[in-house]
Amino acid sequence: MSAYARPVEVLIDELGRLPGIGPKSAQRIAFHLLKVDTVDARRLADAIVAMKENVTFCERCYNVAEGANCAICTDPARDQSILCVVEEPKDIAALEKTGVFKGVYHVLLGVMNPLEGIGPENLKIRELALRVAAEDITEVILCTNPNLEGEMTAAFIASKVLAPFEVKVSRLASGLPVGGDLEYADELTLGRALEGRHGFS
Repeated sequence: MSAYARPVEVLIDELGRLPGIGPKSAQRIAFHLLKVDTVDARRLADAIVAMKENVTFCERCYNVAEGANCAICTDPARDQSILCVVEEPKDIAALEKTGVFKGVYHVLLGVMNPLEGIGPENLKIRELALRVAAEDITEVILCTNPNLEGEMTAAFIASKVLAPFEVKVSRLASGLPVGGDLEYADELTLGRALEGRHGFS
């Protein structure tokens, strides 16, 4: 027999299905929602429903969008010739915060992971090739994460997908973080920092 009322138990189970939310966190969130005003709980529920009803993936780049295309794809001020390839829509948000990149994006909606049965056919890689073939793109920046899956995906795209096209293919630089100490850096990060060294001025 459950220690909680059925609606609480159902909510804990549903929250526990969310990524990054374990049983303890799900329980904590459920009891927090139980204590807040009904108006606040309703606002959260309404926000979730509104997102599901009004937000989809951009037909061109697979970023989140309220219509057929996202705000970045429809922005005439963006440089349409430079394409930045990322894993997830949240990566676009991180890059946009820098205020540096003025091109457009393509979201893969994941990375290759043979152990989990995720191959190129499960990602938006074919759509990337179609975009490069159809659009006037001069450079593709591969901004997948610098881990095993991200590196594998970037290498596949560069060698198997983009090789037939006359486009510049670049990789997001990686290395030591500003303010970091050498002794705490792992071998891969240090190696990348050495390979990406530049002149001192």
